[in-house]
Amino acid sequence: MLYGSECWAVKQQQLHKVNVSEMRMFRWMCGKTRKYRIRNIEIQRQLGVAPIDTKIREWRLRWFGHLQRRPTNAPTRKLDSIETVEIRRGRGRPKLTWDALIKRDLNGLQSSPSIALNRAQWKSLIHVADPS
Repeated sequence: MLYGSECWAVKQQQLHKVNVSEMRMFRWMCGKTRKYRIRNIEIQRQLGVAPIDTKIREWRLRWFGHLQRRPTNAPTRKLDSIETVEIRRGRGRPKLTWDALIKRDLNGLQSSPSIALNRAQWKSLIHVADPS
């Protein structure tokens, strides 16, 4: 269900839909319906899984760390530095970009992108443990 999610620029609405479908699967696995009035947190605790939004953030930051450790002449790094042509867009809020999401995630961790160069330190910083 989350294949390639490290590259998604996920909005809250989309994240909510993924969370709902995941909880439906968890409830089906446990044999518990909404009729039992068991909270989602309790079902996640019983199954020993972390919330999906934190896992998506972990995978996104893991991919960011991988990109940061690549040589500057690697194709994936070159894509990051490409200047986009200014296209006239419609009214409203600008589209959420992957770079903006990474900046928001790094601010939430109170970290800088340079830490990603040390793989062990980066991995321990972004890891989200499953509750057991």
